[in-house]
Amino acid sequence: MRRVATAVASIALAIAAAGTLAAPSALAQSAAVPAYGTDDFGGGGFWNILPPGTNGSDNLVQLALFKTLGVRPEHFNDQLQMYENLPTHVPITESEIPDYYKNATFGVPAGDVESQEFPEPGVTIEFDKGYGVPHIYGDTRAALMFGIGYATAQQRLFFIDVLRHYGAADLASFAGGSNAGMDAQQFQIAPYTQQDLQQQVNYVRDDLPDGQQIYEDALNYVAGINEYIAQARLNPNMMPGEYAAIGHAQGPAPFQLTDLIRIASLVGGIFGQGGGEQLNNAMLEEAFANRFGAEQQAVPGAPGVGATVASAARAKRRRPRRPRTVSDRSGFATFMDFDRNDDADAPTTVTGHRFPYETLPTVTAAGSLAMPDAGSVRMSSDVVSASGSAAGSAGRAAVPTGNGLLGFPRSQSNALLVSGAHTSSGHPIAVMGPQVAYFAPEILMEEDIHAPGIQADGAAFPGVNLYVELGHGEDYAWSATSAGQDIIDIFALALCSPSGGAVSPDSDDYVYQGRCLPMQTISQTESWAPNLGDSTPAGSQTLSIQRTDLGLVIARARIAGRPVVFTSLRSTYMHELDSAAGFERFNEPSEMATPQDFMSSADQIGYTFNWFFVNRQHIAYFNSGRNPVRSADTDPLFPVWGGYAWKGWSPQTYTEQDTAQSAHPQAVDQPFFTSWNNKQAPGYADGSTGEEFSSVYRSQLLSDGIESFLSSGQRMSLADLINVMGTAATQDLRGVEVLPSLLKVIGTPSDPRLASAVSELTAWMNSGAHRIDPTDSGQYEDSQAIQIMDAWWPLLVKAIFQPTLGSSLLSQVESEFPINDQPGHGTSGSHLGSSWDVGFYGVVQEDLRKVLGQKVPGGGLSRAYCGQGKLATCRSALESSLEQALGESAAQVYPADSECAAGNQECSDSINFRALGAVTEPEIPWQNRPTFQQAVQISGQQPGS
Repeated sequence: MRRVATAVASIALAIAAAGTLAAPSALAQSAAVPAYGTDDFGGGGFWNILPPGTNGSDNLVQLALFKTLGVRPEHFNDQLQMYENLPTHVPITESEIPDYYKNATFGVPAGDVESQEFPEPGVTIEFDKGYGVPHIYGDTRAALMFGIGYATAQQRLFFIDVLRHYGAADLASFAGGSNAGMDAQQFQIAPYTQQDLQQQVNYVRDDLPDGQQIYEDALNYVAGINEYIAQARLNPNMMPGEYAAIGHAQGPAPFQLTDLIRIASLVGGIFGQGGGEQLNNAMLEEAFANRFGAEQQAVPGAPGVGATVASAARAKRRRPRRPRTVSDRSGFATFMDFDRNDDADAPTTVTGHRFPYETLPTVTAAGSLAMPDAGSVRMSSDVVSASGSAAGSAGRAAVPTGNGLLGFPRSQSNALLVSGAHTSSGHPIAVMGPQVAYFAPEILMEEDIHAPGIQADGAAFPGVNLYVELGHGEDYAWSATSAGQDIIDIFALALCSPSGGAVSPDSDDYVYQGRCLPMQTISQTESWAPNLGDSTPAGSQTLSIQRTDLGLVIARARIAGRPVVFTSLRSTYMHELDSAAGFERFNEPSEMATPQDFMSSADQIGYTFNWFFVNRQHIAYFNSGRNPVRSADTDPLFPVWGGYAWKGWSPQTYTEQDTAQSAHPQAVDQPFFTSWNNKQAPGYADGSTGEEFSSVYRSQLLSDGIESFLSSGQRMSLADLINVMGTAATQDLRGVEVLPSLLKVIGTPSDPRLASAVSELTAWMNSGAHRIDPTDSGQYEDSQAIQIMDAWWPLLVKAIFQPTLGSSLLSQVESEFPINDQPGHGTSGSHLGSSWDVGFYGVVQEDLRKVLGQKVPGGGLSRAYCGQGKLATCRSALESSLEQALGESAAQVYPADSECAAGNQECSDSINFRALGAVTEPEIPWQNRPTFQQAVQISGQQPGS
């Protein structure tokens, strides 16, 4: 780092010696700026927070000051302490809300304008003194879009350049070879030719509702970005310092409309898609069938009585029959214990109404299932030539999670909304926002935008922030959590030979609709050299993937000896920008007057999100996503043959028949809504979630907090709702929801050491099972109990399930369905904040309830695993695993990493702001909470609405 700092400082001094060039002068025809609060009818009830700070751009002089003196540019982290402090200060009062959230009323108060920009006639950009948020005004819609683009480049130019290169899978060539693996991952998700990109632009312009307007908005937005780039090339003080550090001192190339598609494909691929696990399910189910035998009785989704899934793929159609009880010796039933696609005990956002989706058929259509022959699958995920680096598996690993430059949790975000019937003000309240991990600068950007027909304030992903994506309008607010329902399916296509001869398993021709067709190969090559920010040696890689009329080739295999390819088809592929139609409406007050307007707007968004809405009178929820219509007698858990493609599928336009708006989970004015990426509604099944949507999910921490408050007869204030969220932000889900059953099985051990551990765990559980250090002592309260729980969990899972599954099958299950998402070193990767979204929490709890003789809705698991259902044997297994856990040292439980020394429990959990530029941020203590969060209570409404 010293070498980087020295080089940066030298260049910065040269620029300083050359003198400071003047900023653009004010234009006489700047946009009129209305008074503070104009058209904002929230009554001061709009609040938000986005750490570390709004600003995300530093020139070389500022960069040199940071590298040499540690001085950050203004507004880089002035929201960090507010955000960090909330969980250790709950409960807070109404008067204390401004200590942890900033006021988000439209505009800038008199005397609080820090600076102004006039980049184009009819455009004014004001930055407030408090936090440096850009407030952008346009006399016309076109002027506003230009201003948004200009302000985006002003605050995030290097960032959006990183995003477009990452979206194009050529980040290594731009920023260094350490990013080569991430390029390979992105290339698996969204490989596009230039023709593909232009086709998507044309589709938005010509075929999308309001598409011509969105197209014109995008043109003006890109023009604003490019105007800033042109000025920055003339004025080094406007150019981000990172460009010189990576060998691109001239700055970025101009942006194009197609760059927006690249960025949208990246953002949508991370936050707005789900599914595609059917082939992994097939290979895992095969392992279950090998261990537990064939199906013995009919079950929903089973191909037939007395048939394995594989053999049923070749069976004749059987007469549908009523499902009966599942044999606890059937491989499929045991597989379903760990793929809880529609667990009746799973917590849901919508209550009291079913929304069927991906329902398992009683009898599967003969010849529809495409189950690979044992051991025949060869994944195609090594899309890189020998000179590059491997991309990883084609399943969950294809989503850029973990420790890369843009590492993200597996799923994100939470929302809490309470109807006015249960609040102290009589108006609805909401605390909501997305968890988009922690970066410096943040991957979201704040903006307050105003023009005729558009009024919105909030946050959006820079590079596609034509509209506020999460925020508030004149008299309403909205937000989202990632939903991840299944919009990706896996199909099998037989290989063929155009000449009619023998078919090679490496053939590049396939059969679709009775024709032998050639696959299209999409390839690109990139090279890189070391730079001041990345010392990776020079290298290159060629990325290559094959595409068919039913999606991208992810594997080759055999089915009944016949060579095939498996393809992955995502409904939003080739439609990355279509969701702009929904975001546009969110920003237009005339489109958001009622909950029904909100749901119609959200339905325009093809990516998979849970959307929430609040105004003065109502709360509402809608699950968006381009959900394809499948044949009712095909099994959504496993691959199907290409002849069972989506209804209405057209490979020419990449369109299909989608489920109706009324079929999406939705509700208005429930007593309350909670969402933490949990199951959306009863009946809304998903075979790709594994054990996640079982009886325990982190959303219960929110729901239980609200229910506890309301059951006491009290009415909630906005501060009360913040306190529910803030309390859940430091709770260990295992300690709250699973530990009670564990302790009930164990009882009071006779061994004094075990008894002492049980006492520690009991006290921690009774105090709320928090992972918190309220006095900033450097050590958690109840640290010993936390260490016991952290060490015990993987051991107790093994003790419960391995005797039945065996070590090999349990390892295979764990590779598909992770057992834990513990802070620090869970599945989300270290130091990412978000925790408890996936794990064997519900499966363990349901099994222990069965052992204890308690009823589980829907019958629970097909068998009792712990101790084969014998309480005494189960108790002995848990005690043995607890004894083993007590033998582990702190250094074993919390191994050293790049951030923390071995054994440092609190540091192991801490949140690291990953630097996407050269200015870094300090770590903060762990908390499980949205990155951008709104707190809302609206007391007014637009006149006439």
